[in-house]
Amino acid sequence: MFHDLRALSQRFLRLKNVQYRRYFIQSTPLKTRLSLILGQRGVGKTTTLIQHLLDQVQGVYLDPRIMYVQADHFLMGNTTLYDIAEQFQNLGGQWLAIDEIHKYPDWSKELKSIYDTFPELSLVVSGSSLLEIHKGTHDLARRAVSYHMEGMSFREYLELTGGFKLDALTLSELTTQHVSVAHTIKDTLQKHNRKLLVEFKQYLKTGYYPYYFEINNEQAYWMTVEQNFHATLDSDLASVYPSMTHVSIAKIKKLLIFISSSVPFIPNWESLKNELDMGDTRTVKTYFKYLEDAGLIRSVQTVSTKPSLNKSGKIYLNNPNQMYAMTLNEANIGTVRETFFLSMLSPSHNVRLPDTGDFRVDKYLFEVGGRRKNFEQIKGQTNSFLACDDLELGIGNRIPLWMFGFLY
Repeated sequence: MFHDLRALSQRFLRLKNVQYRRYFIQSTPLKTRLSLILGQRGVGKTTTLIQHLLDQVQGVYLDPRIMYVQADHFLMGNTTLYDIAEQFQNLGGQWLAIDEIHKYPDWSKELKSIYDTFPELSLVVSGSSLLEIHKGTHDLARRAVSYHMEGMSFREYLELTGGFKLDALTLSELTTQHVSVAHTIKDTLQKHNRKLLVEFKQYLKTGYYPYYFEINNEQAYWMTVEQNFHATLDSDLASVYPSMTHVSIAKIKKLLIFISSSVPFIPNWESLKNELDMGDTRTVKTYFKYLEDAGLIRSVQTVSTKPSLNKSGKIYLNNPNQMYAMTLNEANIGTVRETFFLSMLSPSHNVRLPDTGDFRVDKYLFEVGGRRKNFEQIKGQTNSFLACDDLELGIGNRIPLWMFGFLY
């Protein structure tokens, strides 16, 4: 059985390796003995595992020191992860990657045993963003370092589709140097016969998940995005929380439909409790947390509250592609803009809802809108900026919206 799994590993290493390297593999060293890469379906975790393994052996996919394992593959029914790790190390193995760990029964127990028993073995493991390393009796928090992987930024989308290199920006650089940087980026695209705003519109529709380039069809892609909603709840959620019933999952799906039909969604806990026929609002809030952990929604709270779904802020879908998928290309452009802004800023910054303006990001205040948006709503506020769509180049405190896609 081990030899079958090793042959399968070599096949995946050969077929699934891609040339383009995303921000995560470039910026995350993964040097600890147990690294967990968490993220929603489709963001590229499998590709990252494979690239990491091949980096250790100069790209030689037949090197016996590396191995890739799918935790949910049918061949796993006749063995255990511990047995694989033992045989792998006995044969000189050094780097083991395990994909979709959340689908493996009692995953934390086996990872703990592998970690404690084979100190010369390095593990890189991927799992659903729902997964909690503190969950269960086999706490991995002292052993594992967990990382969260996001979908593609607009910068990465341009690199992948254009074949050229573009540098990421810090938020400080963006607010102070956006004019000169935008000119440089525009010139780079013009040399490759690309138009910034055309590319940005396409990114908002199909650029967040790398697998679009395997499909290369908008309608089919959106159908897959929607199917991933169901797979996340039916499969991933049930794997991480086995006690979840079909009735509970059906109610979570209904909740997601409520949200997607009226984003930005402002929750009324009592009303939702009655609509979903639940006994208390705590369960409703727990369901919201599951949706956010799964990468299906993003919540943003007011500046006067701590980040928590217990407070009524606003709820958005996770990214603009999901909006187009759920609305059959009829997404509200104002909400699309805000969803994009939030998806690019919230992974690395503290984003809140201010009393004035759309978003407070760290010390900065932003109003998001179209090219004709004015400063009326944030007039007189310090560190205030407009994030304007349909604008190639900005001026002063008016920044093109597309540039916020260069933060990673």
